[in-house]
Amino acid sequence: MFREMAIGGKQCRLFGAGKPSYLLIQPSARHESASLEDEVRKTAALSPVPFALLTICLDDWIIDLMPWPDRNISREAEAGKHAADTLQYILSSAVPELLGRFGSLPLILGGYSLGGLFALWASSRTDCFKAVAAASPSVWIRDWLPFAKKNVTRAEYVYLSLGDREEHVRNQAIARVGDSLRAHYELLREQLGPDRCTLVMEEGNHFSDNDGRLARAYSRCMAALESISRNPA
Repeated sequence: MFREMAIGGKQCRLFGAGKPSYLLIQPSARHESASLEDEVRKTAALSPVPFALLTICLDDWIIDLMPWPDRNISREAEAGKHAADTLQYILSSAVPELLGRFGSLPLILGGYSLGGLFALWASSRTDCFKAVAAASPSVWIRDWLPFAKKNVTRAEYVYLSLGDREEHVRNQAIARVGDSLRAHYELLREQLGPDRCTLVMEEGNHFSDNDGRLARAYSRCMAALESISRNPA
């Protein structure tokens, strides 16, 4: 189902059937590779709109995606220093590859956990992405809300989701994820409008149905962009 390829020195996997209407980009951890085909199947089952999905295999999930240091997430010296490098790679290598193959189509940036956090952060750095699919994003990172207040997303639509058991944990840093995500959703309602963002509470903890949550995120993003194109503000 996926085609393995090297783009700009990184290993990537591309799914694309027919003529897509949307291009999905997903930074991916090695542990996610086993569920990618299920994710694509579920996304295709939920969405009548054809799409292509490019996943980027990262060398180090934490180092490559954390937008700034937080010792509650990682004590590695390089953590929090390279998200900008990952975004630059996406913009200078991954995006041109996709546009060269499929033409100028709307781009959706998505991810799970730290991938979802990265997608939200990246959407405030560039207007390249029309929508963001952030499934269970790690918005419990320190200082997320002050950042989100000062750095407005440039996407046209943002999808957020969270498992209903994710905030019910003993770790007090992780436990703030629910309050942080709900507060971020309210910010998005003010910044984009209530019709341009969605918050969905899923069943389960952080490790439940990851591929299904991403599939629902992507399908909702594509449906929202279809609606926006038909009814622009």
